[in-house]
Amino acid sequence: MKRNYSDFDATELFCPKCKKAVPVKKKLLLILPQGEKYDYSYVFCGTSVGDKLVKDTDNLKPVFH
Repeated sequence: MKRNYSDFDATELFCPKCKKAVPVKKKLLLILPQGEKYDYSYVFCGTSVGDKLVKDTDNLKPVFH
């Protein structure tokens, strides 16, 4: 079976404070050896809803000068 999608980003998630699905913003927190760690937070109330680690082995090769 061929995969068409390998990565998704959330645009709206359910907010327990607002009692409805609201837009979220994705913010880069850290660049780690394992990948880039992002935080998702609600646009209206600013509550952090979770995080995501994006593993990209092609772009994580160290560059030494």
